[in-house]
Amino acid sequence: MKLSKPLLVLLAVVLGVAIGMQARDVASSNAEADNLRKIEEAFNYIGRNYVERVDSASLSEDAIDGMLKGLDPHSIYIDASDMRRVRENFEASFEGIGIYYEFLEGPDERDTLAVLMPIAGGPSEEAGLLAGDRIVQVGDTTAIGWETPEVEKYLKGPKGTEVDVTVRRQGFDRPITFTITRDKIPLHTVIASHMIDETTGYIKLQRFARTSYDEFMTAMRSLEAQGMERLVFDLRDNAGGLMEMAIRISDEFLPSGDMVVYTQSRRADFNREYRARAGGSFEDRPVIVLVNENSASASEIVAGALQDHDRALVVGRRTFGKGLVQQQFQLTDGSVLQMTISRYYTPAGRLIQTPYERGETDEDYYASKVDLVKADRELLSGEHGAVLASAVVGDVADSLRFTTDSGRTVYGGGGILPDYLVPVDTISAALRTVIAHSLDSEFARSYIDGNSDMRAAWDGREREFIRTYEVTDEVFAAFEDYALSHDVTIVRQAPENEEERDHTLVRSELDEARPHVEARIKAYLARRLFGIEAFYPVVQTIDPTFMEAMELWSQASDLAVMMDTN
Repeated sequence: MKLSKPLLVLLAVVLGVAIGMQARDVASSNAEADNLRKIEEAFNYIGRNYVERVDSASLSEDAIDGMLKGLDPHSIYIDASDMRRVRENFEASFEGIGIYYEFLEGPDERDTLAVLMPIAGGPSEEAGLLAGDRIVQVGDTTAIGWETPEVEKYLKGPKGTEVDVTVRRQGFDRPITFTITRDKIPLHTVIASHMIDETTGYIKLQRFARTSYDEFMTAMRSLEAQGMERLVFDLRDNAGGLMEMAIRISDEFLPSGDMVVYTQSRRADFNREYRARAGGSFEDRPVIVLVNENSASASEIVAGALQDHDRALVVGRRTFGKGLVQQQFQLTDGSVLQMTISRYYTPAGRLIQTPYERGETDEDYYASKVDLVKADRELLSGEHGAVLASAVVGDVADSLRFTTDSGRTVYGGGGILPDYLVPVDTISAALRTVIAHSLDSEFARSYIDGNSDMRAAWDGREREFIRTYEVTDEVFAAFEDYALSHDVTIVRQAPENEEERDHTLVRSELDEARPHVEARIKAYLARRLFGIEAFYPVVQTIDPTFMEAMELWSQASDLAVMMDTN
């Protein structure tokens, strides 16, 4: 059969393309082999010829760390011993100070130990540690440059033993030292669940772990049995966890078929879509989701999905922006490459991840997030109460504007920008001193220990205590005496010396802050008497984001009606 000239040309083109692709693949393969051989050669030269004997294991781990530094801040190497500790501790309870932590690159390439979040109900939370605190000293020992063995050696320990932990905190010019009494660490993830009023339920989820969905559903059923018709779902300071739990919990609010989240990767087999299934338990009733700058990863999946589908009103501050998917690749010695393989996107197409430069240091990466928080605060400068995001964001590139199911505009650019933004509450100088010295929580401990009849008087009366107890003048005077006996003075005029100022309460400022301080004392008394569950109903009375959210139920209800008519 004789082929026509055009067909011959076409076949030649196709053949040329195929040959070109194969040649490119071969070239790429050859280049990778050459580069791998170069690494092996360097490894051998160093091992054989360096002036001192080099440990080959350390050399290989340094090489892996070097390769990962050129990627993204969440791709990390976990050596075999650390990986064993992770597996041993994942399900177990333990005794210590009770924090989730991470290592961040600090000055002179020495890591600093950062509090990812204090475990709710644990000793660090009770003492006053906050997410974002950088631990710089433990006792008389510097914590700069620590690795996992030092953390376990100095921070874990028998229940009842004390340890002084010094942190640097954003907004504080000098380090703050907390005395923490080690204890058994609770591992529940739903840390608060109660009725706010006759129809409004409240659930606070601290992280997404294997038990989270079951804990969440137990709390939901209990609240519905008490008459819950609308829900405040608090994801503030929730640093994330298992994506599966985020998807299952989101599913309870979304109708069958709705997208929860999807991932995109360079490799097609890593691309995934996750959709809701039929049978959600709370698909058509009002929901408000609370978030802040420490809400990350799985928290952002939930908030983004419910916002994009008009299923919940999101209130608070822009979330952290952690939208990279990691997978663990085990190496021959039991160590692990925890490497980013894809990115998370919300149903409307928003990339959750905050922009970053490949290979930038942890310090630069987290500094960029701090800058984003500062930008949001400047955005709200002079604003009071909850502010509609679309009213203050100004000019936004079309590429960062997205549309919800009903046509509302939501915004990309990193993290989840709430529907309503609430400015950070300004902390007075007096309250700053109270918190920095843990005077409220430590006084509550001391007061109950010194008044044994108080436990008996309130036994079984948790709701009544929350509703009726007041910090009397007598109790507040006892608080002031406690402060005076614990390295704090009460004066009429602020000292000029800044270091003295950290240990001073100015009478006029303390009087102005007294309602806030009293509420914190009451909250810690409730926690001492009844447990962590009793803490939140009290502290909500001085929580600006919570109180502003409670004024937005008409907007949340409009979304629920919209969902019901779709």
